[in-house]
Amino acid sequence: MTTLFGAIADDFTGATDLAGLLARSGYPVSLRIGVPEEPPQDTSPFEVIALKIRTEPVTDAVAEARAALAWLKRAGAQQYFWKYCSTFDSTPEGNIGPVAEAIMADLGVAQTIYCPAFPENGRAIFMGNLFVGQLPLSESPMKDHPLTPMRDSNLMRLLQPQVRGKVGLIDRLIVAAGAAAIKKACADLAEKNVAHIVVDAVENADLARITEACADMRFLTGGSAIAMPIPQIYAKRGLLAAHEKETTPRDIAPEGVVLSGSCSAMTNAQVARYQSQGRPSFQLDPLSLKARGLQPAMDWLAAQDLAAQPLIYATATPDAVRAAQDQLGKAEAGAIVEAALADLAVAARDQGARRIVVAGGETSGAVTKALRVDRLDIGPEIAAGVPWCFCTSEGQDIALTLKSGNFGAESFFSDAFAKLEDA
Repeated sequence: MTTLFGAIADDFTGATDLAGLLARSGYPVSLRIGVPEEPPQDTSPFEVIALKIRTEPVTDAVAEARAALAWLKRAGAQQYFWKYCSTFDSTPEGNIGPVAEAIMADLGVAQTIYCPAFPENGRAIFMGNLFVGQLPLSESPMKDHPLTPMRDSNLMRLLQPQVRGKVGLIDRLIVAAGAAAIKKACADLAEKNVAHIVVDAVENADLARITEACADMRFLTGGSAIAMPIPQIYAKRGLLAAHEKETTPRDIAPEGVVLSGSCSAMTNAQVARYQSQGRPSFQLDPLSLKARGLQPAMDWLAAQDLAAQPLIYATATPDAVRAAQDQLGKAEAGAIVEAALADLAVAARDQGARRIVVAGGETSGAVTKALRVDRLDIGPEIAAGVPWCFCTSEGQDIALTLKSGNFGAESFFSDAFAKLEDA
């Protein structure tokens, strides 16, 4: 099939989030894990490349994103998308802006938009400020994120130091006036040499207006929700042939495991809820892993009945995370946990786990690479932006879900397994 839309995501959970929302349309979506080594073949109208570059050094992040862009260009994509988190996660140096400017340069594009809003998950932008539910980003639990603490809610202030071009705003009043008003505002800002436009959005109707207005832009950036209306726009323009959604096999064995590395407030609540249901669980601690290694966790896993879908987690409170980081350093504390959960994922697969739930963006990247998964087919959605995906790992059919830390209800882990039973 001809590729129309090519997306680059800065982490693996974000990539599945985007792929899941695009797949709601019923059109084929292909999710690639890392930049494919082979030339494009057997491509879908919507191609998403998942990278693990959110917290990488800027030069490395830009190089990987440009490699992904080159592959998508060879696949024939007509429109390109840079997907980052709906909470605009970034290190102080920032990868969001530099990657966007590198892609703009490679495409010869002079202007793009930034819209990480995701109303279904409580992410809204008003007058350039990002809200998580009713709280400004800087007052939300994201302020304590162990890798990307967000201490400012104003997207223009966050973005401007990351880019060379001017940053502007299209506010909610313009967005509410409709697509024509948004398109005119973009043109007016272009006359002022504004290359980077933050766009307000507080509801799904805003996203539809924005996407309609920007449908002819060759390059867009944002969270996954801003891309959700794109398949319908392509279909109306006659770019997509009518077809029935492909059926993905769902006869996956019930043995499973939950691997949780996220320390978000929601994941802490999800871990507590799952434990309250009597599920067997084992907590990983970075300090203990450093001192004693992984064998105690491996021994515990080997003794488990995977039909009970046990939980292994490094999820902890902000105070506990800081205590470990103070002793080990932020980078080493995170790397120890990621490596442990990746090794445990492989051990669980070899022990018979065929349904694997992963919580946390960095954890998802480590686990997916360890399982040697290079392509995912998108399955049923468990929660907004979190689908089950189907893949092959060392010859085994696996159902895999990669959950961003803040997504899903408190009952998400049990909901995930129940969703496959309903499929």
